[in-house]
Amino acid sequence: MENARLTFDYIVIGTGPAGAVIAKILSDDKKTSVLVLEAGDNNDKDEPITDSTFAPELEERFFPNYFWQGEGVPQGGLDDRSFEWTTGRLSGGGSSINGEQYVRPTSAVLREWERLLGPVWSPQRAIRRFKRLEKYNGKTNNAGVHGYRGRIDIRQAPVTPTRMAKKLTDAIEQATGLPEIVDYNDPKSPLGPFTRWQLYQHPNGRRESSSTAFLSSDIMTRTGRGVRGRKLRVFFKSTALKILFSAKRAVGVEFLKNGERIKAFSRQKVIISTGINSAQLLMLSGIGPARSLKDAGIPVIYNNPNVGKRLRNHTLNSAIFTANRNDIALPHNDPSALYTGGAFLPDPSGLDPKRRAVQLIGIGSDEMLTIAIIFLRPKSRGSIKIQNNDPLKIVLADEGFLANASDMESVKNIYKIYIQSIASKLAEIDSSYQLISPTFDIINDDQKLEEFIIQNFEHNHHQQGSLRMAPLNKGGVVDRFGKVHGVKDLIVADASIIPFTVDGNTSAATFLIGYTIAQQLLKGNPRRALIKELEEE
Repeated sequence: MENARLTFDYIVIGTGPAGAVIAKILSDDKKTSVLVLEAGDNNDKDEPITDSTFAPELEERFFPNYFWQGEGVPQGGLDDRSFEWTTGRLSGGGSSINGEQYVRPTSAVLREWERLLGPVWSPQRAIRRFKRLEKYNGKTNNAGVHGYRGRIDIRQAPVTPTRMAKKLTDAIEQATGLPEIVDYNDPKSPLGPFTRWQLYQHPNGRRESSSTAFLSSDIMTRTGRGVRGRKLRVFFKSTALKILFSAKRAVGVEFLKNGERIKAFSRQKVIISTGINSAQLLMLSGIGPARSLKDAGIPVIYNNPNVGKRLRNHTLNSAIFTANRNDIALPHNDPSALYTGGAFLPDPSGLDPKRRAVQLIGIGSDEMLTIAIIFLRPKSRGSIKIQNNDPLKIVLADEGFLANASDMESVKNIYKIYIQSIASKLAEIDSSYQLISPTFDIINDDQKLEEFIIQNFEHNHHQQGSLRMAPLNKGGVVDRFGKVHGVKDLIVADASIIPFTVDGNTSAATFLIGYTIAQQLLKGNPRRALIKELEEE
C-alpha cells in the first residue's frame, strides 16, 4: 500500500464504546475522512455475540476468537493468584462481550469530575449527552433523564420479574431500609434494590454494542466501507504497533495487517481508543516514564511518569444461597433478562450514606441463587508496565487488588452487615433460601472471613484510570478533552482516562467520554464545542 492512499483526516484506533462513537460522528458530514483500525474481526452476526444469553459464558471463558489472550501479574494481596488480562478483540471491543449492564456514573462521581476538569463534565451536561445517546425502553419515574431517539438501544428487563427476584429485592429492602427503586439511572434514585436491570439490548433481547449502534449497515458495509458518501474506512485484523510522530506532533500510525507492517497518516489527529491496551500503545510510541522507555530501547517523545499509573478496578466477590425449587431465576419467555434482581447500596460503615459504594447482582440457577458483590470505591491502585519494545509482548499488568488494607475492611463489612442481614431476611421470607457460602460462622470469624474473601475473589473487567484525565501535576496523562500532555494532535478516549472511579459498570462512562470528545473535535476547540452543544439544547 502506498502512503498517499492511506492518508485520512483522522485515524481512530479501536471500535469500542468511545472509538465507534467518535468515528461515526466525525464522518457524519460526508466530508471528513476517517480510518478506523480494529485488531479483531467484525463478528456482529455471530450467534454468541448477538444472543444475549451467551453473555455470562463469554464473561467466564474468554474465547480466543473474540478476546485478547493474556494474564496479569500475581496479586500479592490475593495469595499471588493471577487473573486474565483481556478485553474484546472484535468490532465493538468490550461492548461486544460484556455482561450488558447499562449503569451511568452517578451525579456524585460526575461532580468530582467537574471539580477537577470543569463544567463540561458536570452531571447536568452528562445527562444531556446520555439522552442524545440512548433509546430507552423501560420504566422510570423521571422521563426527563432518558433519551428515546438515540442510537444505543437500552432495554429494562424483565417486564415481569420472577418470584426469586422479588424475594431477593424484598430481603434487601428489609435488610437495608432502602426502598425498592424503579430506575437506578435516575439521579433521584441512585440507591436501593430493584428487580429489573437496564441492559444494552434491542427490544427483542439481542445484544447492542458500540459496533451495532454506531458502525451498523446504515453507516458502513460489513467489510468496513462507509455508505451513502460517508468517508469512513474500517480496517479489521489491523493491530496498531505505535503512533508516528514528526517532532512532537502525532502524524500517523504503524500497524500490522496480514503479516505486513503498514503506515497510515492523519491530517488532523490520531485518537487512541483501545481500553486496557492504550497505556501500552502510548509507551511503545515514546510517551511514558523516561527511564522505563530507555530501558526498553524506545526513544522518548515525552517523559510522563503518570502513564500506566493509578490503574483501578472494582473488587468482585460472591455469596451463594440455596433457593426454592419452584422459583425460576428468569422468565421462561425472557432468558435474555440475564439477572435476578440487584441493588446499589452505600458503604455499610455508614460513611457517605447517600453515595453508591456497593453493587449487588442476583444470578439465579436451578435451586441456587448467587449474589455477585462489587465494591465500587476501592482505594487500591495498580500499574501497567511494558517489558520491552516488542509491541506483541504482553504488558506487566498489576491491578493491585486489596493492596490498600481499607479495601479488605470494606469488603468484610459488606459480608458482615449486608450479606448477613440479607440472608436472615431472605430466610424469613422463604426458608428454602439459606446462605451456604460463606456460612454465618465464617462471616463472624474475622480471620476466616479474610481467607474466604481472598480465595473467593473473582475478576471483573472494570479497569480504568491508567491514563488519567487531569492536569499533569495531579497525575494526568491527558487533559479534559483527552489530549495527551506534551504532544500535539494525539487523543486518548476510553475508560483508561476516567479520572475518578465510576460507581458502576464502565461502558456507559466510556460512551459518554467518546461522545464528549467527538463533539469537541467537530469544532476544533473546547469553547466552540461547548457553545454548539448549548445551542442544540
